[in-house]
Amino acid sequence: MDNRQVQFCEGLTSEHVEEPSVTPLQQLQQLFQDSAFWAQERSLPGLELALSHSFPVITAWDRQRLIGFARATSDGVYRATIWDVVIHPEYRGAGLGRQLVQTVLAHPHMRRVERVYLMTTHQQHFYEQIGFESNSSTTMVLNQTLVSAPVPSLALETLS
Repeated sequence: MDNRQVQFCEGLTSEHVEEPSVTPLQQLQQLFQDSAFWAQERSLPGLELALSHSFPVITAWDRQRLIGFARATSDGVYRATIWDVVIHPEYRGAGLGRQLVQTVLAHPHMRRVERVYLMTTHQQHFYEQIGFESNSSTTMVLNQTLVSAPVPSLALETLS
């Protein structure tokens, strides 16, 4: 693979896609299905919502083919989390994953953040090479089942 064909972009836009029958969002869903055991069942509406609440979103393209993706959420000052870093298996080993993460970290909304978190299952060594450190003392997880149960309304009261 020739790295000069790969272009990194901000956002998931249709400017790269010539075939209108396959949207960039559908390409992202397929990229997850092909490349990420932890994201096999992500729906198009779910992906669309996640993207709308993420900034920055960085994509890697080989011409019209989406081959890499990462996103972050951040307050822009104190904390940020990088999510969903994925490179298509055919493109791994060429340094694109490192470049993808570094592009996220260099984004103006991310570069001055005090602490950046990243969740990974099996790739700790890869991220350590970029500068991340294992930190078992600060991560806690609440797994919630996605159900269509009624959401309790919040009653906001004013303190007098």
